Order: sequence, then structure tokens, then C-alpha cells
Amino acid sequence: MSGNLTHVLFENASGYALFEVTMQEEIAAKSKAVQEAIQDMSKFGKMVKLKSFLPFTSAGEALQNANDVSEGIISDQLSALLQLLLPSATKSQRILLGVGERTLASSIAQQLGINCDTGERTLEFVRGIRLHAEKLLAKAGTGMTSGDVKMAQLGLGHSYSRGKVKFNVNRSDNMIIQAIALADQLDKDVNTFAMRIREWYSWHFPELVKIVPSNPGQYARLVLLIGDKSGLTFDTSDEKYTSMVAAIQEILDDDETMAKNVMDAAKSSMGSDINEIDLINIKRFAERVVQLAGYRTSLRQYLVDKMNAVAPNLAALVGETIGARLISHAGSLTNLAKYPASTLQILGAEKALFRALKTKGNTPKYGLIYHSTFIGRAGNKHKGRISRFLANKCSIACRIDCFSDVPTNKYGEALRAQVEERLAFYETGAAVSKNSDAIAKAQAAIAASMDDDDEDADEEGDDAKMDDVAEAVKLVEQGQREAKETGQAVDPDLEKLKSLIPGVAAEVTTPKKSKKDKSKKRKSDVAALDASAMEVDAPGDLQPVNVESTSKRSKKDKSSKDKSAKDGETPSKKDKKKKRKSEA
Repeated sequence: MSGNLTHVLFENASGYALFEVTMQEEIAAKSKAVQEAIQDMSKFGKMVKLKSFLPFTSAGEALQNANDVSEGIISDQLSALLQLLLPSATKSQRILLGVGERTLASSIAQQLGINCDTGERTLEFVRGIRLHAEKLLAKAGTGMTSGDVKMAQLGLGHSYSRGKVKFNVNRSDNMIIQAIALADQLDKDVNTFAMRIREWYSWHFPELVKIVPSNPGQYARLVLLIGDKSGLTFDTSDEKYTSMVAAIQEILDDDETMAKNVMDAAKSSMGSDINEIDLINIKRFAERVVQLAGYRTSLRQYLVDKMNAVAPNLAALVGETIGARLISHAGSLTNLAKYPASTLQILGAEKALFRALKTKGNTPKYGLIYHSTFIGRAGNKHKGRISRFLANKCSIACRIDCFSDVPTNKYGEALRAQVEERLAFYETGAAVSKNSDAIAKAQAAIAASMDDDDEDADEEGDDAKMDDVAEAVKLVEQGQREAKETGQAVDPDLEKLKSLIPGVAAEVTTPKKSKKDKSKKRKSDVAALDASAMEVDAPGDLQPVNVESTSKRSKKDKSSKDKSAKDGETPSKKDKKKKRKSEA
């Protein structure tokens, strides 16, 4: 921005410093004399003057303000400092604040209405202030001593780096990058070692290479099992022959025919004999190959679990291996989410792209996503279309994985269904669903799964509560039983426990009655019931009605209701008619 700088904002690890510019040179700013003057403290001290310094009170506050500055956010402290110290602009006095961070400068201009400059002259002033910050702050009487600025910078640097490294530690994609790199290296090493053991053991048993497929783990395990081929010359009726065939069959995925072929080839092998020392070294090497093959399998499972935790939607769409390769090539899941779909489509084919641009030929249609099953299933004329469509869906999936709080693969499954529909459209012309419909289905599936989880949690909680209540009841009953046997008072802790479960405690504390008491109670209840039935007050002007028994009354009520329903009259009218007849 044109005009002379009036102030410069300098943010460092110890606080915010506002300098007033007293002298500046705009025309000869890049001359050698001015550059040397900036490096000289005696000359640079005359160009700026510290107006105010607002120190940070703690390391946490310094880290928070550093994050705000890097993201272009104005903190409350910085806002109060600028509004308090910078006067409002007038015609006679214009304010132009120099800020080193462009994003912070734009935020200050928008929110506070202060004109900011981020040009070369501002950067020169900030460079000089940073160079002489310790002396300028100590000279102004801020209380800072020699070495305080460096210590603050070191502490803030460690905190800032630690915060960036620990960001989203549960979904760290760095482990995926290392795992896929190690898996690729293991594939190469295991194949190389398997080829070496084939060449080594083929001097003794050359026919085994032709019988056993090119599985390095199976061949190495057979070498460990067979050892010297002369030990396989058993008769077919011998039990050792049957047991050896069964062992070989287990290694060869239950292929009995191939196992018998191995036994027959061992009897008529053209290989040379081998001594014991050579066989020991071959077996040791075969053990290492078997261990590497087993570790490769476990590493693949680890990669699958990690991808389902970090990028479940991307894994559900294109698979764990291709998704891990995309993340590794981009550097992180965040970088992959920032890429447009056109960049993701040719990710991994950079050499072919630049060669095509240089020779003005056809650019590549796909990169790492070529290994996806969708492109292999598409026709030759539709491979470019389906790769573009798949890259679009991959871009959506990785953005959902990167910025969602709760990891789920429902969106990836919905996007995968869309790609399947597009493949069917290219083949048969069937209609495809819209993106909004697919996302709506995924959201409905997520809501349904969350409801199921809540119901399961509630059921588990209810079961746990019932178990706790049952255990408490047992403790109370046991305590009462012991107190009754010993003739002592019940433990006060058990009394408190009874008060916590009043419904159960009432049942527990009720004394057991004898059979006579129960029978007396039943008779008294029946008598009370008969008395109440005999003295029922009739509503309105009805007289008391004598009832012989409850069973007869119920039968009469039913018959009277049926008759009244047939006559179309209410029971009250029938009663009135009976009363009139009795009066007559």
C-alpha cells in the first residue's frame, strides 16, 4: 500500500511488540548502505522506537497465539493492543501498520479497519527488528535480559512442533505411509529370496520347482519338511508314506494329487546328492524366508486395520492397498484431500504426463488408480471415463475421511455403489442415482447404526444394573441370616444397602409367616371381600342389591348385558323398570 509506514507489528515467542517508525528510506531501500544500516544496531535503533510490548504470561498462551498468527486469527490480546495504541486515522495523520504475515494483515484490515502493508519495506523492518529484538526490548525497559528471547523461541518451537506432531494422533496417516513402503519392500525381498532358495535347492531336487506353484512361502516350507529327498523313498503301503503325503498336502492347500506327485518325483529325481552341512544352511535360509512371508501377511492385516481406522471410506471405495498408495504418494491424507479430482486421477503417472506435455502427445488417463478393479472391468473405450468418475469419488471419500469426526465407511460403500451403477450404465444404459440420493442413503445408514448401538448400550446397562441389584440382595439376605444365627444386630452397612434398594429391601426384610397365619389372612380377605360386595352403594336412586356370590354375579352381569344389547336399552333403564314393578 502506498504511503509511509507509521507502525510495525512484531510478533515473537515472548509477546507482541508494536514499534513506531521514525525514519525510513523507500527509494534507496535496496542499496548497500541501507542494508548495512539495518544490520547495525546503532543506526537501526534510530529508525524504529518501541511503543508498547505485551508479553505472554505462559507457554500455553504463547502457543495459542502462535497458532492464531499462523492461521490469520486476531486474538483478543492483539485486538485490544492495536485498538488502544493506534489512534484513529484522520486527514492530517494517516495510520499504516506493517505486518509480516499476509493472512494476519488482511484480518486486521477487515475486522479493525486499520490499513496494513506487507510489502518489501515492511519485511525489511521486520527482519531488522528480529535481528535486534533482544537489544531493542532490553533497551526499552521491558525487564528482559540476555538470552530470554532465545529461550522463549526454543520453548515455543518445541511446543509448536509437538502440537503439530500430536495432531489427530489416533488417525495418524504416517503409519500407513511407512507400512505400505515396508510391504512393497518385503514383496521384493521375499520374491528375491524365494528365487535364490529355488536355485540353491534345485541342485538336489530340481523337479520340485515344476510341481509346486510360484508361492515362495509354500516352497520354503516344503524344503524344510522334505530336507534330503532320499528320505521320501517309502512304499505306498507304509504308514510313513501316508503321513508324509498328509503333511505335504497340508502345505499345498489340501491338494492330494500334487502331494503324491511330489512323493513320486522324489523317488525318480535326477538331482545330485547333498551333504549334511549344505542341507543345514539351506534349511536356515528357508526358515528366514518362511518368517518373512508370515510377517508380510501380518503386515498386510495391520495395514487393513489402519486404513479402516484412518480412511475407511477410501478403503471401502478402492481397497486398502490402493488407498494406502495414494496417501503415501500424496504425503498425507490432508494433502490428498486438498488435491482436485483431476490431479488424483493421474497421481503416480507424473513421468508420462510431463513426457506427453513435452512431446505434445496424449496425456495419461490414470495413475495409481489403474490397479483398481473398476478400471479392469471397464471396456477399452470406457477406461478413461470410469477412471475420471472413480477419481471424483475418491476425492470425495478422502475429504470425508480427513474432516469427519467419527470414522465410518458408509459413505465409501455408497460411492462404491455409484461406481458400480456407472459401470452398468456404460454396458447396458441403466439409469444411475444422483450424488444427493447416495449421500442421503449413507446418512440414513449411519443414523440407523447409531440407534442400534444406543439400544445395545442401554440393554447392557440394564443387564448390569439387574446383576448389581441381585448381588446386593444376596448380600443383604446373607447378612440377615448370619445376624439371626448369631443373635446379633444387622451390620449398619447392610442397612444402608437396603435403603438404596427399597423395593427389594421390602421383600427381603419381610419376616416369613407360618402356614396358619397365611390361612387366617386368606379367610379374612375373603370375608372382607364378601362384606364389601354385599354393601355396595348404588349410584343415584338405586337401592343396594344383594349378591349371592362373585361367580353368580359375573354370570348375571353378562346375561343382563347381552339382553340389554338385544333390546337396545342400557342397564340403568332395566333397573328402573325392576324398581317400578317392585313398588307396584
